[in-house]
Amino acid sequence: MTDTMTTQTTPATRRARALEIVRGFGAELGHHIGGAAMESAGDAHDVLEPATGETLGRVRDATREELDKAVAAAKRAFPAWAALPGERRKELLHRVADLIEARAEEIAAVECLDAGQCWRFMAKAAVRGAENFRFFADQAPAARDGKALPSPEHLNFTTRQPIGPVGVITPWNTPFMLSTWKIAPALAAGCTVVHKPAEWSPYSARLLVEIANEAELPAGVFNSVNGLGETTGRRLTEHPDIKAIAFVGDTSTGTAIMRQGAETLKRVHFELGGKNPVIVFDDADLERALDAAIFMIYSLNGQRCTSSSRLLVQRSIYDRFVEQVAARAKALKVGDPFDPATEVGPLIHPHHRDKVRSYMGVAEAEGARIAAGGAAIDGPGHFFRPTLIADAHGAMRIAQEEIFGPVLTAIPFDDEADAIRIANDVRYGLAAYLWTSDIGRALRVSNALEAGMVWINSENVRHLPTPFGGVKASGIGRDGGDWSFDFYMETKNVALAHGSHKISRMGV
Repeated sequence: MTDTMTTQTTPATRRARALEIVRGFGAELGHHIGGAAMESAGDAHDVLEPATGETLGRVRDATREELDKAVAAAKRAFPAWAALPGERRKELLHRVADLIEARAEEIAAVECLDAGQCWRFMAKAAVRGAENFRFFADQAPAARDGKALPSPEHLNFTTRQPIGPVGVITPWNTPFMLSTWKIAPALAAGCTVVHKPAEWSPYSARLLVEIANEAELPAGVFNSVNGLGETTGRRLTEHPDIKAIAFVGDTSTGTAIMRQGAETLKRVHFELGGKNPVIVFDDADLERALDAAIFMIYSLNGQRCTSSSRLLVQRSIYDRFVEQVAARAKALKVGDPFDPATEVGPLIHPHHRDKVRSYMGVAEAEGARIAAGGAAIDGPGHFFRPTLIADAHGAMRIAQEEIFGPVLTAIPFDDEADAIRIANDVRYGLAAYLWTSDIGRALRVSNALEAGMVWINSENVRHLPTPFGGVKASGIGRDGGDWSFDFYMETKNVALAHGSHKISRMGV
């Protein structure tokens, strides 16, 4: 960890250090291919600081030729990396984790700068990135182990082999942590990677490149290309030498990637949108439920795929509970993301802020009530007040569509059946949260919910060995534990005949 970050810890000095890091990358951020920086000839766009609206720098698309070079580098590096003993890959990836921990404050500061995320959360998210690398590094030696499946005629056994060079496309909301969540298992499995970070928050991805180089990952094992989804992203997803695409982002983009990869029968893994319910029954621990509901929608500026953006409250306690949520939302500290006291920072981009603001008119037109917030904050930056929309019903657009901001929609329900109906009546199915003191009810409702993950009497607490992913329009596949390796590897069955096995004779 640098002396600059450990001895100067005020919000202003954190921002100054983050600016120093970003400016050190140059006025235009190029690519990193085959172990070396590469300037780009592609079209450029500005990267804005969400808290001020100021331009941080410019990022260029990868041209087709530049993207081809990145994929070629990954393809050249793949045989040696795949053949490397798992213990050696484990050692190298632990070295990456060590370096992430050593630079955690720098990483957090850059996330505050170009993603607008709050320091209080990003300091933990950077360390989570190291935890991701450590967890999957430890799995690398046994990642290819299979199963013995004997039959009367054969000894069947399975093995797993890395699928090849893969593309990883990550989002702008918590970019560094989510990048490690995808890249670490790919590298541990023996795949090589071409990473395209989000165009609105690309700078922490370059820190990961620096860390990978310092850890002495072989050239070409980890490559990074910048640009827009419709240009660089499309070239990556259509490339015939990329064997799989891991993507985190919105559902419409996931649909486009599936179309683009169809020609080459690309394997895809999608972590997509959500409109996740938090269901509060009248027998719940209401203070804990209130804390969790507030945390799961307003932390990370509401820009979280697993946010509990729909608040379903049993009608007998609805008015009182919603009133408490509104009071808490109004009291949240909005402001400088570098300030540890700040709880809600800016939205990522003016286009996204305008999208979130547009739903306020939708809410009023549909007959809902804005009980807190409901407006952008005047002044520099892309700030939006923590918002509670009350007295909604499940058919409203505000209850159906992913707003992806600090906006919570409250809906009353009558009983278990009503809660389940409302919770499931959306196109998404990523996560759900359930609050009740009745364990029988908890199990019945969680079993009936159409969601890939359910937390009972808890906010979102990740345990890395468990599966993470959604159903319906919220994604395809699972991350975490051995599920990640299932995606990045091919399974092969070998059938060895017993000595007594008789082969059928033909033509005799």
